[in-house]
Amino acid sequence: MKTRWYIDLYIFAACAGGLVLGFALWLAAERHAADWAWSAAAVVAGVALLSRVSVALWRRKAGVDLLALVAIVGALALQQSLTAAVIAAMLASGRLLEGFAERRAGREMSALLAKVPRTANRYAGGELTQIALAAVKPGDRLLVRHGEAVPVDGTLVAERAMLDEAALTGESLPVPYQSGAWLRSGALNAADSFDMLASATAADSTFAGIVKLVEAAQRSRAPATRLADRYALWFIPASLGLAAIAWLLSGDAMRALAVVVVATPCPLILAVPVAIVSGMSRCAKRGILVKGGAALEALAGARTLFFDKTGTLTGGEARLVEIKGTAAGGENKLLAAVASLEQMSQHVLAKAIVRAAHARALPLSLPDGVGESAGAGMIGTVNGRRVAAGSRDYIARTAALPQSAHDLLERTSAEGMSAVLVAIDGAFAGTLLLADQIRMETPRALRLLRRAGFRRIVMLTGDRRDVAEAIGSGLGVDEVLAEQTPADKLAVISAAGASEPTVMVGDGVNDAPALAAASVGVAMGARGASASAEAAGIVLLVDRLDRLAEALHIARATRAIALQSVVAGMGLSILAMLAAALGYLPPLYGAVLQEIIDVAVILNALRALRIHPLRASRHSLTPEESEHLRTDHERLAPVLDRLTAVADRLPTLQRADVLPVLRELDALLQQQLLPHEQADDRQVYPALAALLGGDDPLAAMSRTHREIFVLYQRLHRLVSELPLQGADPGTLRELQRVLYALDAILRLHFAQEEEIYQSLAQA
Repeated sequence: MKTRWYIDLYIFAACAGGLVLGFALWLAAERHAADWAWSAAAVVAGVALLSRVSVALWRRKAGVDLLALVAIVGALALQQSLTAAVIAAMLASGRLLEGFAERRAGREMSALLAKVPRTANRYAGGELTQIALAAVKPGDRLLVRHGEAVPVDGTLVAERAMLDEAALTGESLPVPYQSGAWLRSGALNAADSFDMLASATAADSTFAGIVKLVEAAQRSRAPATRLADRYALWFIPASLGLAAIAWLLSGDAMRALAVVVVATPCPLILAVPVAIVSGMSRCAKRGILVKGGAALEALAGARTLFFDKTGTLTGGEARLVEIKGTAAGGENKLLAAVASLEQMSQHVLAKAIVRAAHARALPLSLPDGVGESAGAGMIGTVNGRRVAAGSRDYIARTAALPQSAHDLLERTSAEGMSAVLVAIDGAFAGTLLLADQIRMETPRALRLLRRAGFRRIVMLTGDRRDVAEAIGSGLGVDEVLAEQTPADKLAVISAAGASEPTVMVGDGVNDAPALAAASVGVAMGARGASASAEAAGIVLLVDRLDRLAEALHIARATRAIALQSVVAGMGLSILAMLAAALGYLPPLYGAVLQEIIDVAVILNALRALRIHPLRASRHSLTPEESEHLRTDHERLAPVLDRLTAVADRLPTLQRADVLPVLRELDALLQQQLLPHEQADDRQVYPALAALLGGDDPLAAMSRTHREIFVLYQRLHRLVSELPLQGADPGTLRELQRVLYALDAILRLHFAQEEEIYQSLAQA
């Protein structure tokens, strides 16, 4: 692209120079020399134009460039050298403007390449040394100073960090991270220095993968689709026909030339590519890498959307969902013990358990005597106690499993969850339930995409049908295709694409064939270059599904601006052609008028650079406010787990244990949960209502608070009226019913709040 821009610059310089020189000679009364200068300028542009037209005709494509060539040749044949030179300068300036717009659109992509870190600060032997980036190995402890880029992917060791991720995601404000968080390479340290542990080499890190994608996109970017060529089949014959009629009826060849001159549709030749590359630039600013203008155009016209499930609709990694402990009040202690042991494992479930412990700020110990059976489980000593964690068969060799554990495993398997069983000192201690949860932004993103015009949304997955249909029905997709192999996905996409444009979204290696087969492949590429990112036409550099809705919004707005340019350019050209055919517009004036039309329409196309982001609200929460609200919910996660555990275990407790357990739970709810809900209603909701607008946008959420308070008061009354010896069977059933009702409404309420918070978070 850079070479082509320089060629266009030289051609423009030659044309403009010839035009100016001709005027100078004309003023010096050297009319013959002036004609030669103007003719030379026209020939330079004509030769360049002839090469492009020849290539198009060789490929059996008749583009509107043919009209421009006819205009230049006709002007020279009729000895209208000045007119020919003006047309040549007009074409050259338009090509140069197109090149400038493409270079301007590529700045956001090129900016990534300029920020590649070269070195890292590593602790070794009690000293801090600067090493080459390629020398970093997993497990190295690194220092990231203020203003430096995170060199490789890793885990934050310091208590806090504030990172500027604009180069990766387009987020304008720094993002806060807590100890134990996963950091992506390429983000800039926007606050104090911090320590981190490397978890990947430089070549395998996020930023290296993104850089590879950008370089590939810049090398292989397809030329923007020229909508004008779609009209060439009728526009060229119509223009030449009108010129011939004007010549035959008037007997004046100059009228025919004037018609052809103003029919030279530079708005169509240039304005559409300018709009497309401007839309690509806008996408790049929002963390959306578009590899070519054709992908953006195809996205704007698609109506059928296919999603892979894992890593796309879901987060693609296991998360702790629930803790089933057997000892009263022991959920956090159980998690801390297991997480301490799992620190020594690289298994995906082990990492998820450690992340959950960090999120709850639980203190972890260093285990001793650790042994791991790959894929089955591990055992070790934590704080003097022998802890084993793993599968059913692995734990069964250490401890006797109760029937409730077997029943739980059957249920969780049907729901698509994973279970880690735990034994402590040879006795079964509980179960940790993990699942690949639906992304928080997924329901909102699907609503936005459907509202934007997708008529059919289909979920593709290799999961069992019952698991897939449970997730699909919860999201409201139109169709669920389960137990799909990569070949099955490819066949589905190919069949659908035969009749209409399709979009396929995925993130795994097994999605690559389907992504390549779809009209537009969209890859969730936030963690670097994978086969799916290489095969896709669009890569979401931000690990958020709602950025696809953003990409669709930009694509639709870009296409609308491009079509405005087409309609305006063709409409004005047709009016000018009619005026020229009637003899009211001489060729020279027609060329000048066409240049004015060109500039106006191209400036309109550049409006795509200013497409506003897709947002539900004009106002948003700051990162600090979003982090505070998220932290509040994370702090209350153990309270909800405790509520669930008590509800499950209530019928199995000894009568004498019922009252102490319920009193402890009642105190926990009164001290932690109720103050949180009251503060939400009195402080948080009024602030959010001001951002959302309307009379009372959070009325339904406040009504939920009322229901929570009513259920708590019922629970508190039942607990306060319990006799010391325990509850009778009827009261026990009522207690369990209230506990389950409170648990269900709280979890739903928290999920609704988190979706509202995320929709208002600064993108």
